[in-house]
Amino acid sequence: MPKVNSQNGLVQDRFDSEPFFEVSQDLMCIAGFDGYFKRINPAVSKLLGYTEEELFSRPINDFVYEEDKYVTDGHRSKLKKNVPLLNFENRYQTKSGEILWLSWTSIPVPESELVYAVAKNVTQKKNLEEERNKLLVSLSKINEELQHLIHMASHDLRAPVNNLLALFGLLDLERIEDEETRSLINVLQSTTTGLNVTLNYYLDAASQKKSLHVPVERLNLHEVLNGVLLSINSLITGSGAVVDVDFSEFDTVDFNKVYMESIFLNLMTNSIKYAKPDTQPDIAIATKITNGNRQLIFSDKGLGFDMEKVKNKVFGLHQTFHNHADSKGIGLFLVYNHINSLGGHIEVESKVNEGVRFVITFKD
Repeated sequence: MPKVNSQNGLVQDRFDSEPFFEVSQDLMCIAGFDGYFKRINPAVSKLLGYTEEELFSRPINDFVYEEDKYVTDGHRSKLKKNVPLLNFENRYQTKSGEILWLSWTSIPVPESELVYAVAKNVTQKKNLEEERNKLLVSLSKINEELQHLIHMASHDLRAPVNNLLALFGLLDLERIEDEETRSLINVLQSTTTGLNVTLNYYLDAASQKKSLHVPVERLNLHEVLNGVLLSINSLITGSGAVVDVDFSEFDTVDFNKVYMESIFLNLMTNSIKYAKPDTQPDIAIATKITNGNRQLIFSDKGLGFDMEKVKNKVFGLHQTFHNHADSKGIGLFLVYNHINSLGGHIEVESKVNEGVRFVITFKD
């Protein structure tokens, strides 16, 4: 057992001849049941900024951060009852006033009234945890604001959409002789009906708990895509877009219908929006089975972008890569989240002026 020097009360033992005690980067110490350090290694003095004489001359609790003194006293009392202290974290204040977090493992030796302890400086870990908690609080607040925005937007838009649907119901198409006008009204009615379904979906989602289970159903890709193409028919016609569709490898998938419509809509409108000047948008949509995985391939021959510069930003919120009046940086963010929320993933390939290629892999 270690011996205590009767003149200064400090521990003198075999550690005097063991270099690991002196060179260890961890804080190693021997303390007495009286609450004073009896032996410390250089790391203690170096970290706390006090000389050995200062550390030996004052109770250990003097160096503990004020807010942690009470809880530290409570755990020290347990040590005196021969209860080891494992991974106990408390704060110490250095001589310069800096607050440090230490994680202690302490073993009591009642017969000699000593405590052998080792501590690690975990300040960086605690700071990271604090930053993470702040981020979680911030994200939670943003999520609440988004929920509110969705609820408000869906609610405020639903009334005029319902009014439009009511007006369509009052129209007597038999009395309209011009076939082109009747066709246009049918398109408007179909588009408004689809918008109403989408608004109702988001309104219901916003009204439910945040951990909303997203409903999944067997979708026919032709039907979903045709509905989207019909809703943006005037945009397609005006741009002269050419859309090549090949769902020969598979044409059904288990997915959320509103999400799939949003994916088609955002990728289609992006391809039209970012087509090369004076060039008709050239869009290809196909399904493919790769290594047993079902994939949806969406590509165009538009402006594209430099992947080396934007590869970590492509699906970020409010990230835009072209000077376009309608660029909001929301479409690809929605696409990414729709896919990932249902267990799939999306990859992108692109070169400047050579277009872009999205590969969506669905969950098995």
